[in-house]
Amino acid sequence: MEAASHTHPAPRPAAGAHDVVVVGGGHAGIEAALAAARVGARVALVSLRLDRVGEMSCNPAIGGVGKGQIVREVDALGGAMGAVADATGIQFRLLNTGKGLAVQSPRCQSDRHLYREAATAAVRSHPGVELVEGAAAGLLVADGAARGVRLEDGRRLTAVAVVVTTGTFLRAVMHTGEAQAAGGRAGEGTSAGLSGDLERLGLVLGRLKTGTPPRLAADSIDWDALEAQHGDPRPVPFSARTDRARFPALPQIACHLTHTNERTHAIIRANIQRAPMYAGRIQGVGPRYCPSVEDKVMRFADKERHLVFLEPEGLRTDVVYVNGVSTSLPAEVQEQLVRTIEGLSRARFLRHGYAVEYDFVAPSQLSDTLAVKRVPGLFLAGQINGTSGYEEAAGQGLLAGANAALWALDQPAFVLRRDEAYVGVMVDDLVVSNPTEPYRMFTSRAEHRLILRCDNAEERLVPRARAAGLVGDDAVERLATRRAEAARVEAALARIRRDGKSLAELLLRPDVTWDGLVELCPELAVMGFDEHVARAVATGLKYQGYVERARSDVERLRAQDALEIPAELDYRTIRGLANEARDKLDRLRPRTLGAAGRIAGVRPPDVALLAVHVERWRRARSAARRGEA
Repeated sequence: MEAASHTHPAPRPAAGAHDVVVVGGGHAGIEAALAAARVGARVALVSLRLDRVGEMSCNPAIGGVGKGQIVREVDALGGAMGAVADATGIQFRLLNTGKGLAVQSPRCQSDRHLYREAATAAVRSHPGVELVEGAAAGLLVADGAARGVRLEDGRRLTAVAVVVTTGTFLRAVMHTGEAQAAGGRAGEGTSAGLSGDLERLGLVLGRLKTGTPPRLAADSIDWDALEAQHGDPRPVPFSARTDRARFPALPQIACHLTHTNERTHAIIRANIQRAPMYAGRIQGVGPRYCPSVEDKVMRFADKERHLVFLEPEGLRTDVVYVNGVSTSLPAEVQEQLVRTIEGLSRARFLRHGYAVEYDFVAPSQLSDTLAVKRVPGLFLAGQINGTSGYEEAAGQGLLAGANAALWALDQPAFVLRRDEAYVGVMVDDLVVSNPTEPYRMFTSRAEHRLILRCDNAEERLVPRARAAGLVGDDAVERLATRRAEAARVEAALARIRRDGKSLAELLLRPDVTWDGLVELCPELAVMGFDEHVARAVATGLKYQGYVERARSDVERLRAQDALEIPAELDYRTIRGLANEARDKLDRLRPRTLGAAGRIAGVRPPDVALLAVHVERWRRARSAARRGEA
């Protein structure tokens, strides 16, 4: 049964021991379980190992370009990721500070172990969430609907809705050179039963690939030979709930930079036939934007070197993450190539890099609630939907968990539009365009990024979150306080004048910033403004004209999105459609004209032609109804 967009499928079964069962304790599973519980559902979170809930499987970092915006949005929607990152971050930086404010993004280096502990504590302490250790063997299905999960030890967890957030664990295989092992993460197993159940339910699955770099012992690195990279001297937190007077909570550390070189590249080229991707042992598609070091050397043969970041994994460990050297070459080859890099000639390996190949579900089979269209009560989030990254997983998990709970409690669905949030952009990209490689969020994917800045997530999303039951009165009160402070800043900028112009007018000059205004008018510094709110106000005033134009574009696009395409429309009968457009429209079946226009390969002339046929179809249907009357 296909779920209509913005609504939930029916009928709903009677409640069992739980309203919602979440499968998987990664970043998607955590946010799914917490969101469902905040809405009011009774939740069971199933994880293969409860001591690995919230594990940072790859890079020990949160945020980044595009991703930092998602973390701020998850926080505004009541999620845990931002607050956990703030409590366990050991280096904070605002990226893209030399570019426009719309693309500036927060990032932090995290203490991997403290992050996992804090994330686990957030789940354990939340009312309405039960943690269950066990391996999910498959789904409980009745009358074509998801009704719970069966575990390998024979236990059955019944529920009204199920959220699957299995990450890279579906029929997962790890590759290091010629060696292979079943598992979605070092030291853990795989899940085969869920893949089979999803296929039996009629879902189309594919294979994707991801990878991770080696980990080195800190005392084997020549730190003095490397360039230090420090965090911001006045770091900015992710979460509006973080007490800024006590932030950052932990000692801050430096990361270090180095580079590959021609010797490194020569070793890779000489052994490239031993890399699983090049030997044909991996069929899954890897991330184009985050290639392995062997991919970088082979695809960018003209580059003499590639950047390598050495990132400590925490304050209580000597493990160093070698960012930029993701690889699945044989272990002995990894050791050779790493030791050619400056500062790493004595490197001692604590873990070799490896690639993981795993199943994913083609996301065009989902609605914009992340519900599976043909299986009532089943929701998917995270890497199972073809995405990559902790932040993307968290955003999907929150949306899927909220909607699973709302479906179970017979409440309206919660959907975010492209002009409301980066999370809305991501979900729309997934369910409309159906990406065939691991999806990663970038600011360039958001056409409305000027109004989706990281500094206004609360303003955009707290009212929506409160209406859905995702946040409480405390979030509303914080927003009210923020708005009152913003009004105070705006009043001061409008009142104070310099050289015959108000400070608000001076902000319209390209070279004038908030810091510049404070220098020009020292009285601003003694007014006690919240610096973060003041900077956001200054940004809004500086880009006010562009923002108004962007909002006009939003209204125009909303009109297209409001025009629904009849589900029974036969694209094969529309003469003049390009063959690629016809094939993709017929396969993906977009719900609206706006969604059709966002499909890769569907050109503006195809959309214009489709609009004409939709209107003709509606007129014919209306005439037929009048005739019947």
